Amino acid sequence: MTEKSAVYTHGHHPSVLRSHSWRTAANSAAYLLPELKPGQRLLDVGCGPGTITADLAALVAPGQVTAVENAPGILEQAARNAADAGVSNIVFEVADVHELPYADDSFDVVHAHQVLQHVADPVQALREMRRVCRPGGVVAARDSDYAAFFWYPQLPALDEWQELYRRTARANGGEPDAGRRLHAWAREAGFTEITPGASTWCYASESERAWWGDLWAERVSNSPFAAHTEREGFATEADRQRIADGWRAWAAEPDGWLTIPHGEVLCRVR
Repeated sequence: MTEKSAVYTHGHHPSVLRSHSWRTAANSAAYLLPELKPGQRLLDVGCGPGTITADLAALVAPGQVTAVENAPGILEQAARNAADAGVSNIVFEVADVHELPYADDSFDVVHAHQVLQHVADPVQALREMRRVCRPGGVVAARDSDYAAFFWYPQLPALDEWQELYRRTARANGGEPDAGRRLHAWAREAGFTEITPGASTWCYASESERAWWGDLWAERVSNSPFAAHTEREGFATEADRQRIADGWRAWAAEPDGWLTIPHGEVLCRVR
């Protein structure tokens, strides 16, 4: 890590990767898809397990996709997922978004999904994404906004979880309410042609509630997030158990509903 790196609050625990591997270009990058054309060079920053990356690569083939992460282990899984998807036009590399190891104007499209909320300097990250994108190309970023999550029924344990996550993420150097800040960050990074927007994920069916509730019950109990809350003294084991039980109680509610808002920016490079 460079001095500008923040700690990744979620880590790459299996409960996290189950969630991240659900993501596709359709459910997580729909705002970018009209910009994609065969033959483009695309940089995917913070690709994680690579499921979105593989979809983007199929859309720009035979163009080259470069996918970067600062954690080599997750790149190995991303490469396996790409191979399983039959995609062969991706190069996986270790890189820090604050100091991308690519020449100016190297890519037609630069994309980051759920990345800027976890970095120490999101404006510098956007400057670097802008630097490596050619004139006429686009830089696209999408981030959730934890303060804007809403659910039904209103369970006190989930209110506690929301505040605990936001406090922990900020202690790790990130900004959990990034979605609402993307437009401001893009302007500060020097973009002048910005299309801001928003979209949501919604979990309300019985199977969706069971999946999401179990994911977060496990994250609160056993993942790096749990370790961060212990290290900072933000939550005890009893606190985390109460929150995990709250997620399971929400999942069992027949009328349970969870909506996750995201901010989006599509920035044209001039």
